[in-house]
Amino acid sequence: MSKWPGKYVIGLTGNIATGKSVVRRMLEHLGAYGIDADALAHRAIARGAPGYKPVVEMFGRWVLNADQQIDRVRLGRVVFSDPHALAILESIVHPLVGQAIDIIVQRATQPVVVIEAIKLMEANLHRNCDSLWVTYAPFEVQSARLVQTRKMSEAEARQRIQAQPPQEQKIAAARVVIKNTGSYEDTWKQVTGAWQAIFPSGELAAPQARPAARGKLGVLRGSPRHSAEIAALFSRLANTGRTYTRDDIMAAFGEKAFMLLQQDERLVGVVGWQVENLIARTTDVLIDPALSPLEALPVLINEVERTSKDLQCEASLLFVSRELAEQQTLWKNLGYETRAPRALGVQAWQEAAIETMPPDSVLLFKQLRVDRVMRPI
Repeated sequence: MSKWPGKYVIGLTGNIATGKSVVRRMLEHLGAYGIDADALAHRAIARGAPGYKPVVEMFGRWVLNADQQIDRVRLGRVVFSDPHALAILESIVHPLVGQAIDIIVQRATQPVVVIEAIKLMEANLHRNCDSLWVTYAPFEVQSARLVQTRKMSEAEARQRIQAQPPQEQKIAAARVVIKNTGSYEDTWKQVTGAWQAIFPSGELAAPQARPAARGKLGVLRGSPRHSAEIAALFSRLANTGRTYTRDDIMAAFGEKAFMLLQQDERLVGVVGWQVENLIARTTDVLIDPALSPLEALPVLINEVERTSKDLQCEASLLFVSRELAEQQTLWKNLGYETRAPRALGVQAWQEAAIETMPPDSVLLFKQLRVDRVMRPI
């Protein structure tokens, strides 16, 4: 039983590049509140956060970059080649992450919480969970993912993989094992099957459609069952000359969620957005050209914000076309302002913007809450 009364907590772990984040997002589509403990670990050692000074004192100022932030790549080269150094770093970071998780779970309004952490068992976080889920992928798949998505050399990928305990140790302790080796749809079937085994009545399903009155605009939360309709919408509105398929959208659900704009049961707009590390990032903003942006966009953006606030987001980042960015009155009324990623102030926000910003787009920023989880004590 979890340590949080009234919450069913799933602990999700697995070795590097086995698809943990994809499974977490799938559980979020089903109605769970997701926590990325590894992202919180990064926050814990950011400048101004409580882990910053102890790490610098332990490992030296050479781990700092020109902005006086801890260079995680530089630090990683030390700790991933020296088990003792890794243990020291974890002794600093793990208690801070545990405190942050406790705050977030207590604030969460959702009855099911999933905590994703590569070190879930090593940090003893699994002892606070009701169920342990483990993702699995063979060495060849792990290595290929690290080379392709993280731009590691094959030697670096091998070092990262071999620095971790054998996957069999985690699998032996798991209640649910997700073999993340095939298509998104194959993984989705495994996740939904395991979810239904725990919650067979379906009362914990994610919120679905909220129909609008005839002639009015309404918003519904997209789910994988809407993949074909979303693909048709992107093909019609994205202006890329590309025909999107259901498989394209199914794969996209591994990274983001979709809000759909509806009028008289017809889909007339869509936003694709994700919540990571308490930051909402909206990368796709498409509306039917027959609609006025002044009328349509507030309906979509307000719903994204409402949902993001329910997920405890600190900030909302919108990446829009230059044409949409020119709607200055609209964005001012919605509380957004144009920013450069480096001007966001908080390291986690800057990194999110730099990592996510599509080419030739404009960043619009809005702070959603003043209180933040990782503050100096």
